[in-house]
Amino acid sequence: MTTHHKQFATTSRGLNRQTPPMRLFEKAKIYGIWNPSDIDFAQDKQDYAGLAENEKDIIKRLTSLFVAGEEAVTLDLLPLIMTIAKEGRIEEEMFLTSFLWEEAKHTDLFQRFLTEVLEVNGEDLSHYHTDNYSIIFYQALPQALYTLMTDQSPETQIRASVTYNMIVEGVLAETGYYTYFTMLQKNNILPGQVQGVTKIKQDESRHIAYGIYLISRLVAEHPHLWDIAEDTMNTLLMPAIGIIEEIFGLYDPVPFGLEIDDFINFAMGQFQKRMNRIENARGKSLEDIVKITHKTIENNDA
Repeated sequence: MTTHHKQFATTSRGLNRQTPPMRLFEKAKIYGIWNPSDIDFAQDKQDYAGLAENEKDIIKRLTSLFVAGEEAVTLDLLPLIMTIAKEGRIEEEMFLTSFLWEEAKHTDLFQRFLTEVLEVNGEDLSHYHTDNYSIIFYQALPQALYTLMTDQSPETQIRASVTYNMIVEGVLAETGYYTYFTMLQKNNILPGQVQGVTKIKQDESRHIAYGIYLISRLVAEHPHLWDIAEDTMNTLLMPAIGIIEEIFGLYDPVPFGLEIDDFINFAMGQFQKRMNRIENARGKSLEDIVKITHKTIENNDA
């Protein structure tokens, strides 16, 4: 534990504003300043009231998974920030401060949607949290992140980032956005929620970009960590896909004309894309990693 400081970056070497985290921090300061309380849910209330019961239920189910997931990462994120801070990586820590702020805002938005549009007041929605959901959000995520409180090794860092950035955000959250947009935009309903989820997706793209950078940096510095990253991704793939199967498997037919295979294929595509980007760091120098990440940031493609 740090009990004193020997020097500060700002009065010794200065801040390196060309690092990927600082470039992402610039984006966070521009695009991350939005207020969930400003989202207008007036039309959403009218739209939701006119939906069929099974349509209401799948929206409530999906929202319950999202809001608990956002709360989970808000609760579990601090050990990663503390680990990066302890290593003296001030540029990375500065960007990571936006993570906690943004995850809290996402929790706020979904909670507003639940109470003001879905009119959930005091109802326990945890029955929507299936066994596979519990494996990831009740067990794997907190275990991976809170292990950093006692073990800040590169091995533990990469497990934490893969679980959080690659599986929770890069596979599950992005599949969830895709589901929201497919249900709502195609049917021209719930415009407030579409606006809010669009803002959240922007935030999460920066989180994923950092996660890819962190994992790539760790793999470049410690090549053996690729095996841990691959094992973590593969271990969590089945429960992640299981969550998607459980969401749609309870409805016959699935509301809004949704097709389960469409979303499983999307999730598998996200999984493979994340896996490829992590694997691409093998054998690369840190300079290469920085260049690749800069290109990703410039293309706004996390």
